[in-house]
Amino acid sequence: MTALNARKTKRRFRPARLFAKLALVSLSLALAAMAAYGWHVSRDVEKRFSGRRWCIPSTVYSDTTLIYPGQRIRPDALLDKLQRLGYRAVAHPPKQKGQFHRRGNSLDIWLNDVNLSVLKREGFPVKIDINKRTILKISHGRSGASIPLLELAPEALMRFFGPEREQRRLISIDRVPEHVQRAFMAAEDTRFMDHFGLDLRGILRAAYVNLRHGGIQQGGSTITQQLAKNYFLTPKKTLSRKIKEMILALVIEQMYTKDQILEIYLNEVYFGQKGSVAVNGLGEASYFYFAKPAAELTLAEGATLAGLLRAPNRDSPYADLQRARQRRDQVLEAMAEQGWISAADCAAAVASPVRPAGFTAYGKRAPYFMDYLSRQAEALYSKDDLAQLGLSIFTTLDTEVQQAAETALTAGLERLEKRDPALRRREPGSRLQGAIIVMQPKTGYILAMVGGRDYAASQFNRITQARRQPGSAFKPFVFLSALDRFSPASFLSNAPVTYQVDGKAWRPRNFSPMAAQRVTLRTALAHSINIATVDLAMKIGLDKVVQTASAFAFSTPLKPHPALALGAMEVIPLELARAYCAFAADGLLPSPLCLKEISDDTGRVLNRRHMAVNQVIPADKAFLINSMLNSAVVEGTARSLKRLGIGQPVAGKTGTTNGSRDAWFVGYTPEILALVWVGCDDGSSMKGTGASAALPIWADLMRRIPQHLSGAWFQRPAGVVDRVICAESGQLAVTGRCPQPVREFFLEPLAPAETCTLHQAPPSRLQKFFEEVKDLVDKL
Repeated sequence: MTALNARKTKRRFRPARLFAKLALVSLSLALAAMAAYGWHVSRDVEKRFSGRRWCIPSTVYSDTTLIYPGQRIRPDALLDKLQRLGYRAVAHPPKQKGQFHRRGNSLDIWLNDVNLSVLKREGFPVKIDINKRTILKISHGRSGASIPLLELAPEALMRFFGPEREQRRLISIDRVPEHVQRAFMAAEDTRFMDHFGLDLRGILRAAYVNLRHGGIQQGGSTITQQLAKNYFLTPKKTLSRKIKEMILALVIEQMYTKDQILEIYLNEVYFGQKGSVAVNGLGEASYFYFAKPAAELTLAEGATLAGLLRAPNRDSPYADLQRARQRRDQVLEAMAEQGWISAADCAAAVASPVRPAGFTAYGKRAPYFMDYLSRQAEALYSKDDLAQLGLSIFTTLDTEVQQAAETALTAGLERLEKRDPALRRREPGSRLQGAIIVMQPKTGYILAMVGGRDYAASQFNRITQARRQPGSAFKPFVFLSALDRFSPASFLSNAPVTYQVDGKAWRPRNFSPMAAQRVTLRTALAHSINIATVDLAMKIGLDKVVQTASAFAFSTPLKPHPALALGAMEVIPLELARAYCAFAADGLLPSPLCLKEISDDTGRVLNRRHMAVNQVIPADKAFLINSMLNSAVVEGTARSLKRLGIGQPVAGKTGTTNGSRDAWFVGYTPEILALVWVGCDDGSSMKGTGASAALPIWADLMRRIPQHLSGAWFQRPAGVVDRVICAESGQLAVTGRCPQPVREFFLEPLAPAETCTLHQAPPSRLQKFFEEVKDLVDKL
C-alpha cells in the first residue's frame, strides 16, 4: 500500500505549481515581447529625435523700420508699432527689455534683443525726444550718447502653416531659467530628476484612484511618459497604450539625458489656442502670454505657464484670470514644499498679479501683398517645405504704409459712396472698387499693396491682375517721346481737328473747354489737354510713342492708334506704377521687389534678392517730365493737393477714362511713389475723375505717413539748363518788355538763343542813324 499510495501521490494534480510555471512562462514571454518592442521603438525614437522633430511654419516678416533725428512721424503710429512688436507700456521708465514709457515729448524704450539675419542686436535703453511730429534727438538711455539712426525689428506678418496649424519657437534648455524648469517639474513630475522614466509611487497612486472609480482616471505619468505619449502615441486612455508608454519612457531615459528630455518636452507641450492656431512649446507660449522670451520669465510667470498644462484653454489667463491665478499659486506652493524656492519668494510671487500681454490672433495681414509674395516664395520652395522648415522670409513691406493705404482706400471709397448713394446700392460686380500700390522708385521695393477694398469678398488683386485703361495717366509717355525735338516751352495746337482713322472720322475733345488756340507742352501736360496731346503725338509719329512706351516693359499691347495718346489701351496697374518709377529714379526702370531674403532657422541666408534696374531714358529727360508733372500739381489737374494738406513738392498725373470708368492718380517724390486707381470691376461708370476720386485718397494716404514726405526734390542733372523766356513767344525774355517772363528748363541743345521778337525795345536815335547810313550804302 505504501508504494501504491506513493505512486498515486506522484500523479496528483498540483495547480499551484502549474500556475507558477504558466506565470513564469507568461512573464518571460511578456518580458521578451517588451524587450523586442523596446528594441524596435528605440530605433524609431533615435530616428525621430535625431532628425527634424517638429514642423515649424515659415514666418513672413515686414521690412525693418528706420528712425532718425529730423524725421517727421506720427507718435501714435510709433507706439502702435512698438506694441505690435511685443513691447509693453509701463507707467515708469523701463526697467527691463521689452518695455516703453511715454512722458510728455519723450519716449523711453528698452529695446529687445534681435537675432535675425537682417538685424542682430542686444537690447539697450534709448530715449527719443519728439517735438510735435518731428524727432529731435535719439540718445542712449544710459550714456546719453547721440544715436544717428535706430533700426526697429521687422514685424511678423504671416506664417505658412501645415494641416496641424501648430506654432512654436524652439528653445534650448540652457535658455530656460532654473526656476522655470522647476515650475514645470512641480506641476507635472516632482521626482523627474530622480526616477528612471517611471515613477512607481505615482503609478501606485494612479492605480488606487482608478480602482476606486472603476476606470482609468489618472495616469501617474512622468514627464518622460508624457513626452512618449505626445510624440509617439494617441491620447486615448487604454491599458495597451499605457504599457507602450512605459516602455517608450524607459527607452528614452536610457538614450537621453534629463536635460535633453526636458528640452524636448518643453518644446513639445501644448499651451492653448491663438485663434485657430495651436500654441506649442515654452518658447512660443512665453511670447503669447507675456510677450517676452523664455529666458526673461519671472518666477510667477513661469509658474503660470507650468500651471496651464493640465487644461491649457480652461486655465488660460485669457479665458479665466482667477482660475489661472489659482493654478499658478498651486504650482508655487508645490515648489516651496519641495524646497526649490524660499517661503519669501513664494509669498512675493503669489502676491503678484497675473498680467497677460494680450495678443492678436494669427491672420494674414496685407493679404493682397501676401498672395503676391507667396507665389514668389512657392517658386523657390514647395508648400510642404514652407510649412515645415521654419524659414524666415523678409519682405519690403512697410507696415505703417500698408495700414495707411488700407485705411485711406476704405475711407475714400466710403466718401464717394456717401456723395453718391446710388454707388452703394449696386450689385457686387458693379460695386465701387479701388487699389493702391506704394513703391520706392529707386529700388523697386513694394512698400504697400492693396488690391481691393475687401479681401474676404474678393481675392482678385487689381494691382497685379487687372487690365484697365490709364486714360490721361499715359500722357507723360507721349510727351517723353517728343523731348528730342520739343521743349516744355514749345507750342502745340489746341484747335479742334478731325482725324481719319481706319476710314472713320475721329475728333478728340478736351475734358474742359479751353479757348486758347495754342498751348505749350508744359501747359498741355499739366492741364491734361487732349487736343494738344494728340497734336503732339501726330507730329512726332505714333510709332515713336509706341517705341518709347515699349521701353518701359508694358506687357499689354500698344498699337499706333491716335487714341493711344489719350491712354485708350489697357495696362496692369503695377506696370504703370513701375514705369512712373523711372521718372522718379533718373530714368532707371526698377523691377518690382517684394522679397528681400530668406534664411533658415539658424539665421543662415539661403536666398537674397537684389534690386535690378535698367536705364530706359536719360536722366535729363526724366527731369523735364518731373518738372512738367510738378506743374500739374501746382497749377494743373492735381492742384487740389495743396488744399488737401500736401504742401511738399510732388510730381503727379491724374487720369480719367471715357464714361468715368477709371480714375487714376500717380504721385511721387524722389523717395516714394503711390498709384491709386478707382473704378468698378465690370467697367461701369463710377461717376468720378482722377482729381475727384483717386487724388483725395492719395492725399489722405500721404498725410498718414509724413515721414515719407521730407520735401526733397529732384536734382537737376547735367545737360539741363534754365532760361527766362517770354511765355507768349517761347524766346528769351526781354527784361522790362515781356509781360509774362517765366523760368523754364531745356535740354541744352534745345535752349532758345534768340530774344523775344514780340516785345523788342524800340530802336534808339543812334540805332536809327546807323540803320539809315547802312541803307544808303546798300543803295550805292
